[in-house]
Amino acid sequence: MADESTQSIVIDAAPEQILAVIADFDSYPEWANGVKQTEVLKRDDDGRATEVEFAIDQGPIKDDYVLGYTWRPTGVSWTLLKGTMQKAQEGSYELTPTGAGVQVTYTLSVQLVVPMIGLFRRKAEKVIMDTALKELKRRVESAG
Repeated sequence: MADESTQSIVIDAAPEQILAVIADFDSYPEWANGVKQTEVLKRDDDGRATEVEFAIDQGPIKDDYVLGYTWRPTGVSWTLLKGTMQKAQEGSYELTPTGAGVQVTYTLSVQLVVPMIGLFRRKAEKVIMDTALKELKRRVESAG
């Protein structure tokens, strides 16, 4: 996929705790900005979601889409399976233990159905990632 954006944050928790919060899609509407509804459509043999439908509403951006997930001990990656406003999305969270906690690196690339200048798309991706990482950190550390 074309241009992608990457950001990182350090979270004071074990990797398993962070992955558990990421995997708890049912609770996203409680803490993830703009996520109005989620529905797990498929799970793997370990019970982790492999297909999730999202309904988001972030002011001018409203979308319904389905992401397919691939889980690893060090993170998770996803790709768009079906979308209304998006024609492509690829992303991942990579977890790397450090002396100060766990560095969570979020990589995201989104292509909308409506063309968007690359500079604006990357700026939007960075805002999405910055918000998502801060909310993830707050959720994990408050549960800790």
